[in-house]
Amino acid sequence: MALLTLKGIGKRYRQGELEVNALSDIDLEVKEGEFAALVGPSGSGKTTLLNIIGGLDASSEGTTHLNGIDISGLKEAQLSNFRLFQLGFVFQSYNLVPVLSALENVELVMVLQGRHKNESRQRAQHYLELVGLKNVMQRRPSALSGGQQQRVAVARALAAGPRLVLADEPTANLDSENATALLDIMHTLSHEEKTTFIFSTHDPRVMDRAERIITLQDGKIVSDELHEHEH
Repeated sequence: MALLTLKGIGKRYRQGELEVNALSDIDLEVKEGEFAALVGPSGSGKTTLLNIIGGLDASSEGTTHLNGIDISGLKEAQLSNFRLFQLGFVFQSYNLVPVLSALENVELVMVLQGRHKNESRQRAQHYLELVGLKNVMQRRPSALSGGQQQRVAVARALAAGPRLVLADEPTANLDSENATALLDIMHTLSHEEKTTFIFSTHDPRVMDRAERIITLQDGKIVSDELHEHEH
């Protein structure tokens, strides 16, 4: 059973007088625990596709089923609830709350989920340690480097226990060592906790680690290949 099924997804925008086809005829199935990368040139539709999968943007046509639920049919309140429990997001812009510490930023999602304070605290500490931020948990985002903020965003996405993590260029602001460490953590989680990851990326390091590479061009999937690894 696929965790995610997209059927006939299209997305059109109006730009002044022009109608732009951002995506057309996208059919895609992703199984639980997959570690997949969306690749393709800028403007190929990667971010638009991630946003539709995550219910942040509505498709012009087609359906998106995630974990058995047709998210294209959900109302806004149902959708935000669905995102809160089923999805983790890692964006280039981090979207951290500036007045909260790293620890509080990670706890926040779990508090919104209604988890007990102690459980939220323990999980937040656990995932911040996992991403190598044990010593800076009390710092606010402004006192963290870009790479550290990116890792807080990853810890926040994972601590909430989502079925699917969507990451838009998650290594864009990281040096090689941090990028590799982060990919290792996500890779381990995909296997140990059956968390599913879909990245959009230009980064050869991510492509190298991905187990499946889905290539977009001009809003269409032009290839979808499993990527074998030497261990």
